[in-house]
Amino acid sequence: MNTENEIQADDQPETSEAAAQAEQDAMADAAREAEAEALEAEAEAELAGAPAPEPETPDLAAEVAELKDKLLRTMAEMENTRRIAAREKADASKYAVTNFARDIVRVADNLGMAMMMVTDEARQADKNLDNLCVGIDMTMKELLNIFESYGIKPVAAEGQPFDHNVHEAVQQVENTEVPKGTVMQVLRGGFTLQDRLLRPAQVIVSTGGPSAAEVANGGDENAPAPAEGAQQAYEPSAAEPGTNLDQET
Repeated sequence: MNTENEIQADDQPETSEAAAQAEQDAMADAAREAEAEALEAEAEAELAGAPAPEPETPDLAAEVAELKDKLLRTMAEMENTRRIAAREKADASKYAVTNFARDIVRVADNLGMAMMMVTDEARQADKNLDNLCVGIDMTMKELLNIFESYGIKPVAAEGQPFDHNVHEAVQQVENTEVPKGTVMQVLRGGFTLQDRLLRPAQVIVSTGGPSAAEVANGGDENAPAPAEGAQQAYEPSAAEPGTNLDQET
């Protein structure tokens, strides 16, 4: 009996200590929870009191400058396109008869060849032949007038200084009476359409005698050119052949 009482007495302190420990653990847990709740409440309060972040303000001046630059570029491109279209339209209208003109000038070639084949003696000997030549000559003049109305003009060649822009030399002849580099004879006439070369003139060029520059300088090719307004050996009545001619055909 005494032994059982002693065992019960020994168990009571252990039970009390376990209860006390459990109570302490519970209090510690409650304290931690309270501390966590306090920290959470404090964080929520800080978030609630903090100002909201401001949205990023766009750079309006930069956007306006960029849009203005794009607008100016677009307007410049449109203006260039308009000018190109207008020039192409004008060229298409101006040179629309190019292919036809190349073919029709052959008629002038044939009329010219017909006139060249008849000598003055033959015309004087045969009145009918002379009348025929007169008719051919009138037809040739009328044809050239029609050419000019459409902007087709003959190239000045005979007696002119050779110009590679509008002349095609097919032969060179020595002639001391004709200045060097001068067109002596035209074998086939050349023509221009508006400001473009339609066909160069086939010519015979002199290689003998002093050049046109030597004649102008009194026989000395290295002498300085005469002053403006001085007497010239050769004074063209129009602009020099080949001036402002486009070589596109």
